Amino acid sequence: MNSNDFSSVYTDIDIANLPCHVAIIMDGNGRWAKKRILNRIEGHKKGVDVVRAIVRTCSKIGIPILTLYAFSTENWQRPKTEVAALMFILKNFLESEQKEMVDNNIRLNAIGQIEKLPKNVRQVLHQTINLTKKNTGLMLNLALSYGGRDEIVRMVREIAIKTKEGTIEPDLITPKLVSDFLYTKAMPDPDLLIRTSGEMRISNFLLWQIAYTEIFVTKTLWPDFGKQEFLQILKHYQSRERRFGKV
Repeated sequence: MNSNDFSSVYTDIDIANLPCHVAIIMDGNGRWAKKRILNRIEGHKKGVDVVRAIVRTCSKIGIPILTLYAFSTENWQRPKTEVAALMFILKNFLESEQKEMVDNNIRLNAIGQIEKLPKNVRQVLHQTINLTKKNTGLMLNLALSYGGRDEIVRMVREIAIKTKEGTIEPDLITPKLVSDFLYTKAMPDPDLLIRTSGEMRISNFLLWQIAYTEIFVTKTLWPDFGKQEFLQILKHYQSRERRFGKV
């Protein structure tokens, strides 16, 4: 897609200054449903439509990595009926999107305690990852059964084991080495973190990785979020000056 094609469809965003990695905390499905006197599950179902729209937009404009906070370690504490429904929705999403991911050069990846997902969900997840592993376009990175503190504890344990074995010298433990032991070891840190629903917190998401990430919070509930607002946030991101602690 050349710049003229882009500007005619996606306003005046600078395609040369897009974030390499966008992370999104998709919040507000339950409140969206409650406002409409609907079951919370209906909010989650509506949220899947927004996921499709944002994935397609990122793929089309050339953003390399999109990480979606789909299910946290804390979400297991929700009512069993809601957790079961979320797993069913996730499985259906993976099955229904396989062809589109393959056809549009989208590569699926997952981070988190994947082993805790139900067996049938894991099977479809691994199948989709394998089907798309050779794709070279957008990486759709799903955070599933993910928690930032748990990720850091896992990293500390693995480095401690390597240190005890003598394969890592304590003096050689650097921020780069720490990053290499995280779920996101092969990825750049997020340039932009978006949170919907107006909540002003990180919710245990990518705690190490977002040290210098630009953060944008919108009051829009996730099911009401869409391509146009996403593009406006990208435009706002491009107006920020990223100094990384420098003058």
